[in-house]
Amino acid sequence: MQSTASANFPRLVGDIGGTHIRFAVVAAPGAAPARIRRHACADFPGPEAAIRHYLAAEGLALPPVAAFGIATPLDGDAVRMTNHPWAFSIEALRQALGLERLVFINDFTALALALPGLRGDDLEPIGGGLAQAGQPIALLGPGTGLGVSGLIPCGGGWQPLAGEGGHVTLAASTAREAAIIAVLAARFGHVSAERALSGPGLAALHDAIRQLDGAPPAPLPSHAVSARALAGACPHCVEALAVFCALLGTVAADLALTLGARGGVYVGGGIVPALGAFFARSGFRQRFEAKGRFSGWLATIPTHVIRAPYAALSGASEALDRAPPAPAAHPPRPLP
Repeated sequence: MQSTASANFPRLVGDIGGTHIRFAVVAAPGAAPARIRRHACADFPGPEAAIRHYLAAEGLALPPVAAFGIATPLDGDAVRMTNHPWAFSIEALRQALGLERLVFINDFTALALALPGLRGDDLEPIGGGLAQAGQPIALLGPGTGLGVSGLIPCGGGWQPLAGEGGHVTLAASTAREAAIIAVLAARFGHVSAERALSGPGLAALHDAIRQLDGAPPAPLPSHAVSARALAGACPHCVEALAVFCALLGTVAADLALTLGARGGVYVGGGIVPALGAFFARSGFRQRFEAKGRFSGWLATIPTHVIRAPYAALSGASEALDRAPPAPAAHPPRPLP
């Protein structure tokens, strides 16, 4: 008879962001994700087409079980992505693919689950002291949106958090930041952290800074703002990226204080790892510690940039092990 453990392998895992979807296969317990591929979400009408394309490209049969991290809040069967137009039913997707089990969790919850397994070159330290064992861990990261999660010690292991901390209200620490946020407020209404700390947010920061300086509009995508800032080719881009890093330090410190994250703060997502030395020299760490009476407390907390580009795939695999057995099949609930 096939064991329960072997019945869950091989398994398909994925990380669905607002821009890209990453796939891999985990062949056996303890194995690293393999046969990794990345595709643009915009190339497919929905996840089923993307999954079938990946399997065909790799010449793979569909594994019996699958787990995905996805960049959106999850509440029941119906999924609507925050920063991408995909909307689908988890149960309908499971039935369409013929899977025995299908698990979805928030993408940053999946990344949080991978944190205890990161080692060495997977992480770049950005100041602070030593992590305290058995203490809460904080995670955030700007990409298409701003993901936020963490790990709370629970029994002999960890409980990952599934929240939407990227949508907290963004606070200014300087008069210049207050002016920038005022411009963003006139454009967006509520200025969440994600409005500035994301790919679209970096572009919006650049637009706001040009407006404040009386420069003519010159919209740029976020990758162009980053490239010009790193090359020192545009003062508005340099300031936008500097403000981005400082504001990220403010939000990271708020998260560390909220969670009591003496186990460390980790920065993931697609933007910060690409900034290299610029981020290490930026105002991120100084701003992280700039919390008045709690500056000394925050100074002891280490901060790291996650350098492992596919860590969330391992977290998705662990989520499959954590998920309760699937109930008897039931008809999918229609999308609202």
